[in-house]
Amino acid sequence: MTTAEELPINVNGDVVLVRQHVRTVAVNVGLSLVDQTKVVTAASELARNALVYAGGGQVRVEVVHKGVRKGLRMVFSDNGPGIPDIEQALTDGWTTGGGLGLGLSGSRRLVDEFDLESTPGEGTLITVTKWAR
Repeated sequence: MTTAEELPINVNGDVVLVRQHVRTVAVNVGLSLVDQTKVVTAASELARNALVYAGGGQVRVEVVHKGVRKGLRMVFSDNGPGIPDIEQALTDGWTTGGGLGLGLSGSRRLVDEFDLESTPGEGTLITVTKWAR
């Protein structure tokens, strides 16, 4: 059984709503407090990236199951400019926006599964999953 909800990411307030929703789902899935914090931080970074670099997008937040294990999966999508060099974008410290350059690489470290697909001129799709221990 999978339950999912789509949330828009079009203004700063949407990033806050994504964080709140992800925390609620993380609690319901049974993630530890540390893992809740990790997944909420990843959600915040990825939502902010969609807003800043793509002008907005959306996230699908869903509860997933693997046998008896429960997890939280987030699928961020946008129709922005895309990422021309994914390997470079996942390098710590690399940024096009003047930040610390830890958004994508940091988010990847905070979750159990991380997949990034991007086509320049078409957009980006990032799927992350955190499993309850």
